[in-house]
Amino acid sequence: MAGRPAARSVAARPSCGDEIELYVRPKIGFCNCDSGVADDDEVDRVADLDLISERFAPLEPGRVVRVADMPGRIRSYDLKMSDGARHAAVGIAVSRRCDLLVAVAQGKTSAPEVRRAALEFLATDALTKWMMAAMEGR
Repeated sequence: MAGRPAARSVAARPSCGDEIELYVRPKIGFCNCDSGVADDDEVDRVADLDLISERFAPLEPGRVVRVADMPGRIRSYDLKMSDGARHAAVGIAVSRRCDLLVAVAQGKTSAPEVRRAALEFLATDALTKWMMAAMEGR
């Protein structure tokens, strides 16, 4: 990720015991200032799923989401990993002014469990503070 803003990586063990990886980073100047994250195509383009696997397919239409008081969208995906294994993933893109904050989470568990764990982590005080500071360039 040379030349890209700092990212944050965390891991969780949801109730079923499988680890979920979550990567979060700002994309300064990547957002449509008027409409923010308007549709699923934008989530597909910006959510960094390709950094985990270039072989990903949406499982369903995305949903409106709010993370750290920033509006955007979340979408679930099926990932085919380089070793042939299948993982569930979610891509999240939220906006503030003309900037994006993107998050991608993946794990061996179900897409709803990955989504739940990712949103739970993103709602923690420590991660919310980091996201707001990252969006302000600090």
